[in-house]
Amino acid sequence: MTDASGRTDVSGANAGLQTRPPSSGAPRPAGSATSADGHFASPVTRDGLAVAAAGTIGSSGVDRRPSEPSTEASVAAPGSQGPASRTRLGDRRWFRIVGGAIIPVVLLAAWQFVSTSGLVPLSMLPSPEMVWLAAVDLAERGLLGLYIAISTQRVFIGFAIGAAIGLIVGAVVGLSKLGDILLSPTLGAIRAVPSLAWVPLLILWFKIGEESKLILIAIGAFFPVYTIVASALRHVDRQLLEAGRTFGLRGVRLFGAVQLPAVVPSVVSALRLALAQAWLFLVAAELIASSMGLGFLLVDSGNNGRIDRIFLAIILLAVLGKLSDAVLGLFERWAVKRWA
Repeated sequence: MTDASGRTDVSGANAGLQTRPPSSGAPRPAGSATSADGHFASPVTRDGLAVAAAGTIGSSGVDRRPSEPSTEASVAAPGSQGPASRTRLGDRRWFRIVGGAIIPVVLLAAWQFVSTSGLVPLSMLPSPEMVWLAAVDLAERGLLGLYIAISTQRVFIGFAIGAAIGLIVGAVVGLSKLGDILLSPTLGAIRAVPSLAWVPLLILWFKIGEESKLILIAIGAFFPVYTIVASALRHVDRQLLEAGRTFGLRGVRLFGAVQLPAVVPSVVSALRLALAQAWLFLVAAELIASSMGLGFLLVDSGNNGRIDRIFLAIILLAVLGKLSDAVLGLFERWAVKRWA
């Protein structure tokens, strides 16, 4: 409606669009739209999807007809066995355990068959029974548990030293451009030196005590951690860093809030690789005039022609390496859930 001055009066039009809730006893015309929450029923269009014009907006925010199916009702109940709620077979613990044991069982059966059928002489391939008897003999003499304990102690101490230094140096190289320029070329060259090349030098410097063995294992654990941590820190998303700086994070706070969560998976993977490398360097470390340990058992058995003990030492190294890696796997789950 337009007044004498030519201006349009919209108050009356707006008043005509205001909605009044229908009385409970009044019949609703067929085909009219109803609100999702029942508090308003004034559709903008009659036959199309009606948008709420007044009243409290319900869970959908739009009106719909009574015959229209509700999306909330179509959601499956929590206890229903829908496809999304079913656990995949590959995620079941028992399936993973059984699946992981298939190849070792097959190899054991093939080993037993080949060694007992005469296809390979026992002097080259002892039977599983011979290896078991060799383990029983060492255990009865009190040597098997001692060798396992000594080797495990050396690996864990050397791994802890090497991994700690690797984390620190990797953080310096990854976070500092100057550190990268100064340290990367030298450490890259040292990383290429074979493990056995360090043995005579360590014997001259640290004699034949435990120090030389632990240092060699630490060298083996250092480089995987240093390499992966430095690379992960260098490749943290720049947008995350800029977002952190926007919120006033600098230095240690930026590292703890942005960079550390971004590199936690890579750090744990580096630790697992370093632990495997520590077990590899153990044998080289126990070449240094050692009289105990699985590496000593391996070398001594080779000198004496005890192939059953050689197989025993190899199997023990594999089992201990897998068990220690499983422990780090549990730590990885906790660390990723805690920080990442």
